[in-house]
Amino acid sequence: MGELIMSAPVAGLTSKSKITAEDVTMLRREVFADGVVSRGEAEALFALDQAARDKCAEWAPFFVEAVTDYIVHREKPVGYISQEKAEWLVRAISRDGMVDSRTELELLVHVLEQAKSSPGQLSVYALEQVAHAVVEGKGPLMLGGELVPGLIAKAEVDLLRRILHAFGGDGNIAVTRAEAEVLFRIDDRTAAADNDPSWDDLFVKAIANHVMCSAGYEAPTRELALRQETILGHAEPEIGVFFSRMVSGGLAGIREAYRSPGDVEAEWEARNRAAEALARRAETIDGGEAKWLLERVGGGQRPLRDNERALLALIKHASPEVHPALKHLLDKVA
Repeated sequence: MGELIMSAPVAGLTSKSKITAEDVTMLRREVFADGVVSRGEAEALFALDQAARDKCAEWAPFFVEAVTDYIVHREKPVGYISQEKAEWLVRAISRDGMVDSRTELELLVHVLEQAKSSPGQLSVYALEQVAHAVVEGKGPLMLGGELVPGLIAKAEVDLLRRILHAFGGDGNIAVTRAEAEVLFRIDDRTAAADNDPSWDDLFVKAIANHVMCSAGYEAPTRELALRQETILGHAEPEIGVFFSRMVSGGLAGIREAYRSPGDVEAEWEARNRAAEALARRAETIDGGEAKWLLERVGGGQRPLRDNERALLALIKHASPEVHPALKHLLDKVA
């Protein structure tokens, strides 16, 4: 932490360990009327958040808004989370490597959402918080009393989706290998549970996005790639409306599937021409990708899970050339 700047009103609130709605109004109007303008002021808010045991409902939105505005929009580089900013934020919200408050977790995700770009490890760190809560039943998510160890519910899936969407800023088009590893770990640790169906939907879309874009294809945004559309629930596995548009033309079909009605034709025409060569190369699942995926689906030594079958079906239909290492697995799916 840097030099702590704590005004008299903030110090007074810290000493009484309680924050009321009137206190938040005072902080907005008098102490931070011009926003949080220095790291010391931001650290004073963290100190207040940690010291106050009794906080009104108005505190969390104010805290998240004020600190996000500072770190994203006031400290250089404006709009971007540098490596140094990311390390400071993680230190500020971590206890033994984990976030232990729902407010601080919301701050982390909100920063990812507001920034134009941020280091990849910040997204992975956010995903790890959800993974820990899901697997161990501990962490900021358990404050609502709804966590069941080893099971992933809709609330956790929604948070994972939100984190993945948030990191899709400038240049962060494809789901990264580190992000995909966290998702596979969650899937492995919850495979025997009655998970919410939305988990399979998110898992298949995210892993497909990673595998099929890892060769350099200029993919559409994560937000469109990870839309909430049901893709499972049929015997064979059906890939659903979203993915059915993908399978008709390799990654060219994926590009079309991600389009939204508001896309401008001229813009996409130029982008598509520039990406044509990369798209052809990216349609091939190479040896490294095949080895990684094979290891993650049990090396072919255990029965495939339903969401893994859906993932392999998508790859089989959408990629015209797949590494031989995957052939025996792909032969098991429609």
